[in-house]
Amino acid sequence: MTGAEARADMFIEPDLDPRTDPPAQADERGTLSAFLRWQRETLELKCADLSPEQLARRAVEPSTMSLLGLIRHMADVERGWFRRGMAGDKDATPVFSTKAEPDLDFDGAVADPEAVTQALLAWRGEIAFAERFVADARSLDITFEDKWRGDISLRWVLVHMIEEYARHNGHADLLRERIDGRLGQ
Repeated sequence: MTGAEARADMFIEPDLDPRTDPPAQADERGTLSAFLRWQRETLELKCADLSPEQLARRAVEPSTMSLLGLIRHMADVERGWFRRGMAGDKDATPVFSTKAEPDLDFDGAVADPEAVTQALLAWRGEIAFAERFVADARSLDITFEDKWRGDISLRWVLVHMIEEYARHNGHADLLRERIDGRLGQ
């Protein structure tokens, strides 16, 4: 494949990119929030314009990873770090996994329009909660106690979430390419 052919299979032309570029100069909260937003928008872009069947398509055996599974997983990750951890809502249990079935976020991703709607609503709702929480937080130094790591700051959570999305966006690139040949950027 030539460079021109590969570019034709890419998601979007650079000047048509719907994602919001992080500012080149901002304070720490603004920079971290903007990079996290860009990663979230990247996952949304990888899932755009696909049917429930395509979103639920598994990577390769024996993996249960799918784009829909990634959305479900990230809804639970957002919920865990921001709502349950930082905000201290101990009743905010995962939406798509359980202690008995910790991989249900991926295993339960089925090709059903209602399952897709439910996953996207939950994910977007958790993002909205997280964005409000970060905007309203008095400092990036606020903490909560994690049973494995001890005190964790909001700063750490933001950096971790950027890393978490970046890693899974790499998976999303491969999943999307397998579905319809579209290449990541």
